[in-house]
Formats: sequence, C-alpha cells, structure tokens
Amino acid sequence: MFTYYLDLALRSLKRNKALTALMVLAIAVGIGASMTTLTVMHLLSGDPMPGRSATLFYPQVDPTDSPKPDSQPRDVMDYRSAVDLWSAHRADRQALIASTELKLRAPGVNLPPQMARVLTTTSDFFPMFSVPLRYGTAWTPADDEQRSRVAVISSDLNNRLFGGANSVGRTVRLKDSDVRIIGVLAPWRPSPQFYDVAGGRFSEGKTASFYAKPEEVFMPFSTAQDVAGSEFNVFTCWGSVEAMKHLQTAPCAWVALWVQLDDAAKVAGYRRFVADYAAQQKALGRFVHGDNTRMMDLMQWLDFNHVVPSDVRLQVVLAFAFLLICLCNTVGLLLAKFLRRSGEIGVRRALGASRGAVFAQCLVEAGTIGLLGGLGGWLLTLLGLWLVRRQPVEYADLAHLDAGMFLATFALAVLAALLAGLVPALRASRVTPGLQLKTL
Repeated sequence: MFTYYLDLALRSLKRNKALTALMVLAIAVGIGASMTTLTVMHLLSGDPMPGRSATLFYPQVDPTDSPKPDSQPRDVMDYRSAVDLWSAHRADRQALIASTELKLRAPGVNLPPQMARVLTTTSDFFPMFSVPLRYGTAWTPADDEQRSRVAVISSDLNNRLFGGANSVGRTVRLKDSDVRIIGVLAPWRPSPQFYDVAGGRFSEGKTASFYAKPEEVFMPFSTAQDVAGSEFNVFTCWGSVEAMKHLQTAPCAWVALWVQLDDAAKVAGYRRFVADYAAQQKALGRFVHGDNTRMMDLMQWLDFNHVVPSDVRLQVVLAFAFLLICLCNTVGLLLAKFLRRSGEIGVRRALGASRGAVFAQCLVEAGTIGLLGGLGGWLLTLLGLWLVRRQPVEYADLAHLDAGMFLATFALAVLAALLAGLVPALRASRVTPGLQLKTL
C-alpha cells in the first residue's frame, strides 16, 4: 500500500505545483536555518575525547587567602600545589600544563622572528590526550627530569618554517635559547581545546579562544621555566607585587593539572588524596580553606566553564523558533490542500476506504513533501555553513556537515512534515462521504 500511496502523493503534488513549491520551500528554509545552527552547536559541544573523557579529571585546590569560606577554587593552581600533586604520581597518567608566548625564529630559515604560542607540559600529555605525531616522538619522563632543551612543534608551524618536511633534529630559537625539535604533530584540532580551559564562564571572548588552533610549540614544563623565566600566562594573583616576581613561589594561580584515572576506585582514591593534601596544607598554615577542593571529569569541566559560546545557543533557539513558524505555515497549506480534495476523499470513502487509509495516504504525501524539503534544507545548510566559515570567529573553519548531521537533516525534515501533516490528515480522514457525494 505504501507504494500506491506514494504514487498518489506524487500525482497530487504534480497537480498543484505552486502550492507544492510553497510547502517545500517553507520546510527547506526552516530546516536550512535550524540545521546550520544545530550543526555548529554539535561541532562545538561534542565530546573531544570520545570513549576516554570519563577517565580524565581536573583536580583543584584553593591556595588563596580569600576570607570567603564558600568561594570556588581558582580554575588553575599555584606552582607548589600543582607540582606537589603531580610529583605524588597517584594517577595512571598526569600532566602539568602552563602556557606562554615567546619570540621564535629558526636558524637558516629566511623568515622574520614571530611570536609563538607555547604550551609547556609533561611527557604524559601526549599519550593521555592521544596527540598524533607525523614525525619523530614526544619527550620522555627522563627529559622532564633533566630539563632537556627539546620541543614538539605543530603541523602548521612545520609547514611555515620547513615547508612540511621532516624537521626532526633541527633547531628553533625560543626567546634566547636554542631548542631541538624531536617531534612534529600530525594535523590535530581538538574542539574545544579541552586541556587548556579556564575562566570561560567569566568571559565570552575567552570562550571563543577555546576553538582556536592548538599551540605551535610544545615543550617540557621544567625546560620552559629555564627558557621563559617568569613569562607565563597567569590566571590570577593575590598578595604583594614584590612576591609575584618569581612565579614558582608567588601567590599566583597559573599551572593546571590533568590526571587519568581508569576506574571508579582510583577516582575515589584520588579525591581523598586531594582532600587530604589540602587539609595537610591548611594544618601547615599555607591554605586558609583546606576543605575547598573539587575534581570534575572532562565533560563536567567543559560544562562548568560554559565552553559553548552563548550566541551559538541563542542562534539554535531562534532557528528552531523560525522552523516552528515555517511548520505552522505548512500546516495551513496542507489543510487547504487536503480539504480542497474533499470530493475525491468522499468517493474513496464511499468505495470502502477506511479513515485510517485516508489518514495514511495524507501522511505519506506530507512525508514526501518533507523529503523534498529535506533536500532543499540540505542545500541551504551547506550554504549556511559556507557562510559561517567566512565569519570572523575562531571556530569558523570547523563548520562542516558530517554524516550524522546529514542524516539528521532529512530525518528532521520528514519528521517536521509528518507533524505538520497530522492535523490536516486527521481532518481529511473525517470527511463525511455522503455529504461530499451530494455536492458532486
């Protein structure tokens, strides 16, 4: 019967081409607008570490001297707290993280010096976050201990400096120090930059930066202290200006710690370890609030920092409101179309067609309109994403339609059309055969 109903639907759509075009256009425009914004939302709010995010945790303690006992821990830690927790080796893997910007040049390369974004971390960073390498390797725990002058550079930086060739063994100069390249990343674009999320809930501009390209240089945290001195990006400081000159002892928050814990028992054990550490530091007089600790997993930490830009969320809401308006128009057009065929429906009912059969026939026609609208919506979604890629936002180049969202476009279009066709189909199925036959 479905094939028969589909044939009737196509014949009906051909008889009323102008009305069909209006309904298809209404659905296509609504689907195009909603799927464009929904695709961007999907790309920005997805799990950056599928299958592993539940094992990655972000511990925090409160080293500040704030008098408020209910104040939240700072988004990053002071040097001593972060290094103490890292040095205990209580996790399956763990990585210290701090960032800076340093002047970079490559001897023998005819390019002027440039400011490079540098991520300083420890050796577990690469296996813990599944960072891909095209050439060479990452550094080892021994390099962390020996403060080795080594670095891994990004694929983009390697392309700019060395034309994409294997640059392992070559040297770059960071600030006033020569650093040997031991690895080159494969193209890598985590979305968002989950490993360096801090303060997003306080600043919309900071939130947008979570979707920028990764840092250009990765080097050992210990080495960076020799190379950069105190030129690190600091989240916040408290205390006297004089005390802030040496970050390793300064009352400043600037170091993050990520840990990997592979089962629930280890998670519970590490929470106790962090709480015990904070209590111990309070007993020593270094912490004021020894009970102010927190440890979230990766996705909880992203949600806490409002990583998805609020304007994107607003656009999704507005786009689906527009889709609702388009569906209301489609309901009216379908109702007019079906009721105009009351005579035809009355004859079918008189010949023995049940109300359910008429209802199904009308829904098949509505679904066919939805499928055609989905095709138009897919084309408009591609156009919308093309326009997004030309916007001056850091996540613009991430906008693309993957297979899942491609299928979702047609599924949403058909579902929307079927919902729009429910009331008109119900009205059409209740046509009284005798009354309609008298008017023929």
